[in-house]
Amino acid sequence: MGSVAMDSDYGAARELSSLQKQRALYRPVLPPCLQGTTVKVEYGGAAIAADSGDSHVISHAFPHTYGQPLAHFLPKTGNVPDAAVVTEHHVVRVGVVFSGRQSPGGHNVIWGLHDAINAHNPNSKLIGFLGGTDGLFAQKTLEITDEVISSYKNQGGYDMLGRTRDQIRTTEQVKAAMNTCQALKLDALVIIGGVTSNTDAAQLAETFAESKCSTKVVGVPATLNGDLKNQFVETTVGFDTICKVNSQLISNVCTDALSAEKYYYFIRLMGRKASHVALECALQSHPNMVLLGEEVAASKLTISDITKQICDAVQARAEKDKYHGVVLIPEGLVESIPELYALLQEIHGLHDKGVSIENISSHLSPWASALFDFLPPFIRKQLLLHPESDDSAQLSQIETEKLLAQLVETEINKRLDEGTYKGKKFNAICHFFGYQARGALPSKFDCDYAYILGHVSYHILAAGLNGYMATVTNLKSHVDKWKCGAAPITSMMTVKGWSRGPAASQIGKPAVHMASVDLKGKAYELLRQNSSSFLMDDIYKNPGPLQFEGAGAEAKPISLCVEDRDYMGRIKQLQEYLEKVKSMVKPGCSQDVLKAALSSMAHVTELLTIMSSPSYNGQATI
Repeated sequence: MGSVAMDSDYGAARELSSLQKQRALYRPVLPPCLQGTTVKVEYGGAAIAADSGDSHVISHAFPHTYGQPLAHFLPKTGNVPDAAVVTEHHVVRVGVVFSGRQSPGGHNVIWGLHDAINAHNPNSKLIGFLGGTDGLFAQKTLEITDEVISSYKNQGGYDMLGRTRDQIRTTEQVKAAMNTCQALKLDALVIIGGVTSNTDAAQLAETFAESKCSTKVVGVPATLNGDLKNQFVETTVGFDTICKVNSQLISNVCTDALSAEKYYYFIRLMGRKASHVALECALQSHPNMVLLGEEVAASKLTISDITKQICDAVQARAEKDKYHGVVLIPEGLVESIPELYALLQEIHGLHDKGVSIENISSHLSPWASALFDFLPPFIRKQLLLHPESDDSAQLSQIETEKLLAQLVETEINKRLDEGTYKGKKFNAICHFFGYQARGALPSKFDCDYAYILGHVSYHILAAGLNGYMATVTNLKSHVDKWKCGAAPITSMMTVKGWSRGPAASQIGKPAVHMASVDLKGKAYELLRQNSSSFLMDDIYKNPGPLQFEGAGAEAKPISLCVEDRDYMGRIKQLQEYLEKVKSMVKPGCSQDVLKAALSSMAHVTELLTIMSSPSYNGQATI
């Protein structure tokens, strides 16, 4: 194993408060399918990409790992004749690494994995990589033992192992990761992260399979942004915590606004490009307004449109003698406003050409230069920052809330001068709720979910699967009804083209892409149903601080509970129906039974053929 620097604090015992000590005593309950030492797996059909048009590209890029079957883990007593059963568990060596920004609950994934490994064979080893993927490449390790994990149970942060730049993308990085896995004789490598990290995990699994490397790669969905969401993944580790912590802060601000009656608060929330955090926080805390990037992009709203929308709301409230309010803004909004996104793309293109920050403004096209000059100096400086590795802007550094507050104030003052606004002076206070919540103590839901995903990760390893993500569905139900399984990461991929500049060619590369807020979904519909009363009636709601027991402890994300997303359960139910049809329609069955089966199947096949075509735009609710 690689050596650990003597001054490193990785894995050091934490100094816990009384509350943290009480938390550390809590052990999540496992659903029936994970109890005991028998691993029983039922395999479904080959999992394909949601967009059939992408299948060829994905299968070509991932010939060894695309088209693998879904896996459902069953209780020992489950009566499924074709299920594979693993009763003997050999000694295994498993590596685990944090990849991506820290997400509350991450330590519980490792705890669950550690407990599952030891329960099935106490001689097995769990090896953590220190400092994220850099530690993986450099073989810097720490063996995870009962003693090491003891003060990290149900606690926040990623500090037990740490993280760094967190990518496994280049040929050199992939080769270094494979060298580490072979040198340490790892049977599996578990990667805990979001969309980018799990895309890297899929590529690593494919490369390992092609190179005959025996290490299996398993992905775990952990990102506070909640944007790793698809037909197999209902939510991610950390999302519930971040929304509960932010919702309490927002509610506190709402109470302050209502008390002072003279301030408008503009609050920017972290969450990257998607607006899942902003939507969930709005449903929990009931602010007066929330701007969703997906809404702005769909309606092609300009910065001027958004400013007018907020000003009209301020004016409507002033007519009711209300001079306060709270506006939520997702950090990804800046990339959803068409002209700002186009400006960013042009700036990033100049970065690619090596133009220095000092000279970029003089190289902009005429329209971009005019927009750039219109913007306040602080925003100009922030837009000029080098983009992230995924080509997105440094969203956490761009103070969109200050930009909107300034533009709204200017417009309200203009209306005052014109006499079209007869209210009081507009006062704005701006906040960014971001890093404060990342290290929060995780919610009970995230503790349970993460711990169980750790156990599922071991089941994937025991079943000998490679390139899979651990999944738990039916999450809105009680934990004893949670359904555990595994889905090939390649089945979660899509192929998106992108281009920069008019002369650039379209490039399509399979990846697990960020899921946007579904504007046809039930969570968004719930927000729209209440938006008028939120705006005018000040029905602020405070969910209070995180609770581990008592009132509020069992609360789950509203956006999770209002949706009906048990995809894995429905796939299994469909398989059961098909088996029943096969058992009833056999040679020798009556003509009436055969005719009924043929008629029904013809109709279903015709309907599904239409719905599966690339030109079909209808999005059935999952």
